[in-house]
Amino acid sequence: MQNPTPSVPTAEQIRRAPKALLHDHLDGGLRPGTIVDIARTTGYTELPETDPDRLGAWFREAADSGSLERYLETFAHTCAVMQTRDALVRVAAECAEDLAADGVVYAEVRYAPEQHLEAGLTLEEVVEAVNEGFRQGEQRARDNGHRIRVGALLTAMRHAARSKEIAELANRYRDSGVVGFDIAGAEAGYPPTRHLDAFDYLKRENNHFTIHAGEAFGLPSIWQALQWCGADRLGHGVRIIDDIEQKDGEVSLGRLAAYVRDKRVPLEMCPTSNLQTGAAESYREHPIGLLRRLHFRVTVNTDNRLMSGTTMSREFGHLVEAFGYTLDDMQWFTVNAMKSAFIPFDERLAMINEVIKPGYAELKAEWLFAPGAGTPPVASGSAASGS
Repeated sequence: MQNPTPSVPTAEQIRRAPKALLHDHLDGGLRPGTIVDIARTTGYTELPETDPDRLGAWFREAADSGSLERYLETFAHTCAVMQTRDALVRVAAECAEDLAADGVVYAEVRYAPEQHLEAGLTLEEVVEAVNEGFRQGEQRARDNGHRIRVGALLTAMRHAARSKEIAELANRYRDSGVVGFDIAGAEAGYPPTRHLDAFDYLKRENNHFTIHAGEAFGLPSIWQALQWCGADRLGHGVRIIDDIEQKDGEVSLGRLAAYVRDKRVPLEMCPTSNLQTGAAESYREHPIGLLRRLHFRVTVNTDNRLMSGTTMSREFGHLVEAFGYTLDDMQWFTVNAMKSAFIPFDERLAMINEVIKPGYAELKAEWLFAPGAGTPPVASGSAASGS
């Protein structure tokens, strides 16, 4: 009897599947109700809506404009309500809770400490408040039967001049909840090479960093991030598709695309966000489909859950619908993410072998014993192990 093809996972299976998230912005994932509550408490009166449902819709509509610059403008409101210690603790704790409830078992959540100083907090106080919030959220998740580990990425802004300072901050807290460094903001006109002193410092300290590159800008942004700055991962990196030619069913990789694939450079792709910023036309046409077939080290991420109205489960749901992905494919993406995480190797390996693989095995066993399912095929090496 021939083994049947694994079934497409249901929405509930997608939610329950263990997921790893590398690219999620803390100030892009607030609960609308929390924004309204904190704004009322702190006296912030600039919100476009004060009803949580209408406010959530406003954020999504603004993000759907197709412009990265307009997309980034929405953060003025979320950052405005993240200026006190209590607010930062609350937002971080709720972030961990929300991710855990969605089946995320490991997350690296990024934020820019320099954007949370308006009420008098120091950079150190910001980091310590967010770290405390993540620990509280992890505990609340455990109390509700969910397991999650959250690490922080400290982000510097491309248009500002504090990147070295933030890099030093990330290094100072690297054993206290901060797992790495990031640089973000509008790419055009603000190349990562403006911040070489920060990247050189991190390399000297043997620390990890990722760079937003290849999202709204093209191949030069990716090349600079890798070859000048030495990034460990690429935030988005979706424009690497511009260095891949498809003709008459044949695929040819340019030198940069080949380098990215050969070196196993992790790509932190965020499908819904990429559609909103115009980096892709539809889920079915998103480069992630081709890059997965070509075995680039692709990962699936949320970017900004509030602005995109998304979760990790929704991101995978869109990809399952667009490309017919199975649980094997989801496991492949998830193992890729854990292999690319900024925590130590033995901890990554433990997460893969003790949490992720057993979690998917349980879901596949459910499929195996479903009426008429038969015997599922043995997962291929790439599907089971990532790439």
